[in-house]
Amino acid sequence: MEEQNKIIVFQEKAIRRIWHRDEWWFSVVDVIEVLTESSQPARYWSDLKKRSIKDSDQSFAFCERLNLPRPDGKTYPTDCANTEGMFRIIQSIPSPKAEPFKLWLAKVGYERVQEIENPELAAERARQYYRDLGYDEKWIETRIQTIAIRGQLTDEWKGRGVQEGMEYSILTAEISRATFGLVPSEYKELKGLKRENLRDHMTNLELIFTMLGEESTKREAIDDDAQGFEENKIAARKGGGAAGKALKAYEEESGKKVVSPSNFKGQIAEAKKKALGSNKKKKKDE
Repeated sequence: MEEQNKIIVFQEKAIRRIWHRDEWWFSVVDVIEVLTESSQPARYWSDLKKRSIKDSDQSFAFCERLNLPRPDGKTYPTDCANTEGMFRIIQSIPSPKAEPFKLWLAKVGYERVQEIENPELAAERARQYYRDLGYDEKWIETRIQTIAIRGQLTDEWKGRGVQEGMEYSILTAEISRATFGLVPSEYKELKGLKRENLRDHMTNLELIFTMLGEESTKREAIDDDAQGFEENKIAARKGGGAAGKALKAYEEESGKKVVSPSNFKGQIAEAKKKALGSNKKKKKDE
């Protein structure tokens, strides 16, 4: 599933999630950070589990360790729970945010059911999400296309025996290195990003060449009938290389660089500030 769909926001806090067993699973530590505002959410969660074990309580046995990305761009095993499990965890944490978070969590689950029944809803929700963050329509349409292309590529990988998580990350890095000369972690550093989604801070041109690299990789995998991780790594290098050659040709012809250190952090912060002000005014009027 495309990276953008692995991050969701509650009250301006990012929560990592992963599509597993036909439903969303959420990072427990991220949810605890939101509910408790603790500076050490991992420690809070560890203490909660220790108390459970000490009391011979198996309340959190439903959690699974799934691979989720961290700020360094790499994926690591992370305690996750599905919607039902998250409701049980929330009950163990005293927090004034518990009730609004429950409503939000239920809404997230319901929206996913709607999107499965009508995929167009997912695309429209994504468009509105980016509009709310101040992006223009041209950029939004390009971004939506990258999500579709990425989804087609990962579907191809899955059908060819590539494992989700670390192997997806490695292949993605191979494509990026061959296309841009940078792996995602280096690209994020160039743009001054940490936990932010790299593609949400790419220019139109950067997104276009990202798509070209991933589409070319998919075609190489199909043409070579690549099976398993190693064969698909070769396809990733070939696909990214084709996009890299196209990028160099564009730069030579236009005299402009494609890779840019620019980001949209200022624009996003301003959009959120306006939205917050608008919500406060609405509540005051009510």
